[in-house]
Amino acid sequence: MNMKKINKNNINNLSFEEALEELEGITESFEDGNSTLENAVNLYNRGVLLKKHCERKLKEAKKKIDEVRVNNIDSTIEKKI
Repeated sequence: MNMKKINKNNINNLSFEEALEELEGITESFEDGNSTLENAVNLYNRGVLLKKHCERKLKEAKKKIDEVRVNNIDSTIEKKI
């Protein structure tokens, strides 16, 4: 149980690119098929956490982009007034 908590903390410190790279490595590991069942389950669980982390990072980036768009629209409207 502590291991899961540590893994989540480690994942939260990863950039989007680092998490995606690790997720790709996990995918390659599954494709190779040379993993034990226990290791495959652990990798799968970590992959799920990495996927959620990547989705959260993308959502944060989209929010920032949307904020910039709104600010740009507001600036354009103010200039026209």
